Amino acid sequence: MTHNQSLFAALFFTLVTNLALAQEDHPTSNTRNGKPRIITTTDLGADPDDEQSLVRLLVSANEFDIEGLIVSTGCWKKTQSDTKMLDKIVDAYGKCVPNLKVHADGYPSVEYLRSISVMGQTGYGMDDVGDGKDSAGSELIIASVDKDDPRPVWVGAWGGANNIAQAIWKVRATRSKDDLSKFLAKLRVFDILGQDDAGAWIAKNFPEVLYIRATGVYGWQPPKNGDYQRNDIQSHGPLGAVYPDTQWATEGDTPAFMHVYPNGLNDPDKIDQGGWGGRFELTKKAGIRSMKPVTNEGEYDPYLMFGNSAEGAEAIKRWSTGYDNDFAARMDWSITNKYSDANHHPIAIVNGDSSRKVLEVSAEPDSEVTLSALGSSDPDGNTLSYSWSFYKEASSYQGDLKPKNPTDAVATVTIPKNASGKTVHIILEIHDDGKPSLYAYRRVIINVE
Repeated sequence: MTHNQSLFAALFFTLVTNLALAQEDHPTSNTRNGKPRIITTTDLGADPDDEQSLVRLLVSANEFDIEGLIVSTGCWKKTQSDTKMLDKIVDAYGKCVPNLKVHADGYPSVEYLRSISVMGQTGYGMDDVGDGKDSAGSELIIASVDKDDPRPVWVGAWGGANNIAQAIWKVRATRSKDDLSKFLAKLRVFDILGQDDAGAWIAKNFPEVLYIRATGVYGWQPPKNGDYQRNDIQSHGPLGAVYPDTQWATEGDTPAFMHVYPNGLNDPDKIDQGGWGGRFELTKKAGIRSMKPVTNEGEYDPYLMFGNSAEGAEAIKRWSTGYDNDFAARMDWSITNKYSDANHHPIAIVNGDSSRKVLEVSAEPDSEVTLSALGSSDPDGNTLSYSWSFYKEASSYQGDLKPKNPTDAVATVTIPKNASGKTVHIILEIHDDGKPSLYAYRRVIINVE
């Protein structure tokens, strides 16, 4: 065994040991809680937007089972050597987590997050994938997918995707075809813009992986370095202090976890439904190229990926009040240890269902479907407002449709005579009158027979 191999073996042993110990401290370990399982790979240092996105992710950490925070490379940061930037942000979270836990259950301990904050591939792209190139990051991805948990693992590639590629490379090299297939079936990739050639390699060689390359990640954000960032985010305690000014684009990587945000808007595996992370076409596209510095993806042609729908970033921006206010409220949570000093999300109930699942109902053409939000509530006792709308872009029925009584708790949808065999997507938005006003959502898909 070489010196480098010995160091890696020791590092990986420490990682596995820390993960095992941290499971006791993870608020949702060994449960089937319905939360999305996510791993973030981030090319910290390439652009301050990664730091920004990490702050939003961490104040939202109660909504996810975060199973890895991996420092990665990318076309704008082709080498990495340590986790210092990541550690600084996680440490800031540690100063805020006692307050955050006052306002919502499920926040992981800072010790747990430290245990899953690791270095990934230190080199760039497919040049750092292959025999002897395992990293703590690639091994963490394998360990996460291997867990006895039926939920898929969503890996967000905020930089390059070679940590994911190395994990797949090793599983292919060391396991049977059946075991490789089982591994790939649980893996999901949300790639921001493409920032190395590893994504094309994965899509070309492993088409069974659900692979999204999001390119519509600009234009949904609040004004650059404006009042919202200054007053609602950066002024708020330790996490606000590590939210840097925007240099190029604000939070370009945030859609990677917003897509799986369990807010009632969408099922992440149904990528055409649309939610806070955007909406994507069901037909894979060839040649969705990475950012300009990545010049060799043509070597993998044809490779196929899921890409943004025609709305692009507008599919995100349509929910802007909801996600902007969500972030602002969570930053409020981070600086107050008194529940009554901040606002909290209402709970949306549809036809008696209080979960955040997408609901499906069946109906005949030329019939009426009654949808009721009665029983919805607000933990702060705030007044609720209701809005029922037809999400035309996500529906296969493309005619005109408007629910009756769209601002009441109970609405009626008249199914058009020509909607047979189509789907009608109805979105319920509830918001309170607190400060900032917070939103809850439910989607109802009406399957017309």
